[in-house]
Amino acid sequence: MSPEELPWFALKVYTRREEMVFAALESRGYQPFLPTYLEARKYSDRIKKINAALFPGYLFCRLDVSKRLPILTTPGVEHIVGIGGVPMAVPETEISAIRRVLESGRTAVPWPYLTVGEKVVIQYGSLAGVEGLISSVRGEERLILSIHLLQRSVSVEIDRSWIRPLNTGPRNPQLNA
Repeated sequence: MSPEELPWFALKVYTRREEMVFAALESRGYQPFLPTYLEARKYSDRIKKINAALFPGYLFCRLDVSKRLPILTTPGVEHIVGIGGVPMAVPETEISAIRRVLESGRTAVPWPYLTVGEKVVIQYGSLAGVEGLISSVRGEERLILSIHLLQRSVSVEIDRSWIRPLNTGPRNPQLNA
């Protein structure tokens, strides 16, 4: 199986060591993905903008889970995220959605994980086809994208006219009065 065909897995890494682990995995021939954003950190005498992990303590990597020992022995890697000790792949659609947001140039920031809210799809612009949850913060419409396995989310500002609701299930016929 070629590296591009392998599934994505989330790696739990030591916080603030994401870039170090990314470089180590890349040097070993893996295809890691570390989504970042520009964060303004306030110090006593200045404000400094730095690249920070969009999912602090995590990065993603395509790998053959049956050959995971080289990943687990990489300095800074704690474990491969899974359920009950069994590594679980992250759906390609979730990784693709995060990549598209980053490539769009829109500002994305870490966001609390949400499970409630209306699911929507973007109809126009560079994010057309991306699905997520809609939220409103201080009058700004935001699209919430989630990596469910990590229970982490990312928020990106959008124009409300770009979205349409997704039908997430059958409608109740009694409501069609």
